[in-house]
Amino acid sequence: MVRVFAARTGRWRGIFADHAWIVVKDRNGPYERYDVVAWGKPLRVSHRAPDARWFSNEPDLIFAADGAEAEKMIAPLRKAIRAYPNSDYGQYRVWPGPNSNTFTACVLAQAQVPAVLPPTAVGKDYPCDGRFFSAGLTPSRSGVKFNLGGYFGMTLAWREGLEISVLGSAAGLDIRRPALKLPGIGRLGMAPD
Repeated sequence: MVRVFAARTGRWRGIFADHAWIVVKDRNGPYERYDVVAWGKPLRVSHRAPDARWFSNEPDLIFAADGAEAEKMIAPLRKAIRAYPNSDYGQYRVWPGPNSNTFTACVLAQAQVPAVLPPTAVGKDYPCDGRFFSAGLTPSRSGVKFNLGGYFGMTLAWREGLEISVLGSAAGLDIRRPALKLPGIGRLGMAPD
């Protein structure tokens, strides 16, 4: 199985931002939780239960895959996690990134997992490689996106919808599953699938 979770983060950042992470489980193996944190060595593996609360906040399930579908995703996810370029001491930055949401978005994109992080996942649009300008396909491969160093960006895609990101906060519209996407609030409308 593959799961992607997000929960409101701690302290003042929880007013407007989520923390996202990835969970995988092989057929007979243990659950493995992968997320990036702001203290110590950023990349953590199974340091908490897969669906544990984050700063006392209940997580939302963002994406789920099971069976053969999940099995195809696990090896590419692990490869992308190993290749993540910002997993060493001192490389975490709360804003504009790279942070926990940058990690999750980059890994999902590299592994071609069609999960869509919420608009409250501040840092999800920060370029994985740290370049100031980035452009390309969305993680779902259903549209395009560009970004200027995590400060300004735009996404136009069937699964992700239309999003404009300013200073790391995203606002937009989901036409496929009608909803407004608002900074600090999240989605207003139909739930994502």
